[in-house]
Amino acid sequence: MNEMIVQSEISSHILTLRGKQVMLDRDLASLYQVETKRLNEQVKRNIDRFPEDFMFQLNESELKNWKSQFATSNKEIMGLRKSPFAFTEEGIYMLATVLNSSVAVETNIAIIRTFKKLREFSKHYNALAKQLIEVDRKHDKHYKELKKSLDELIATSEVAEVKVMGFLK
Repeated sequence: MNEMIVQSEISSHILTLRGKQVMLDRDLASLYQVETKRLNEQVKRNIDRFPEDFMFQLNESELKNWKSQFATSNKEIMGLRKSPFAFTEEGIYMLATVLNSSVAVETNIAIIRTFKKLREFSKHYNALAKQLIEVDRKHDKHYKELKKSLDELIATSEVAEVKVMGFLK
């Protein structure tokens, strides 16, 4: 499969919760080609590998907000009995150590590359944003100078017009 397509598929499942980029257990299970239940079983068997900064369970408001983003007819999402787990980038890396399959290894490599690309994009985006702000500041300064010059020109031309009108009378 094309790496760009894979990265696009993965990045479409990356959410920002609690100020962190995360992926939900059900999306990871789908990518790893295992049942969500099996993924979570492996995590529970190795819970000491998943501290709170690696994995957390969505709280009620996060779950409600997440559900509201999907149509209510989506039975798979709306039929949840418990809140999904969210895995940070480090938690996703740790999943590779508890899921022992070739698909899990390949998927994990693709996920790691996707997170790396997102970080690179973020760096470039931030640099570009700073440049745009600087251009805007310079533009604003030039605009103010130009406006001042135009105002002075208009004021001067109005004075000249008054003088000419007074002369013509």
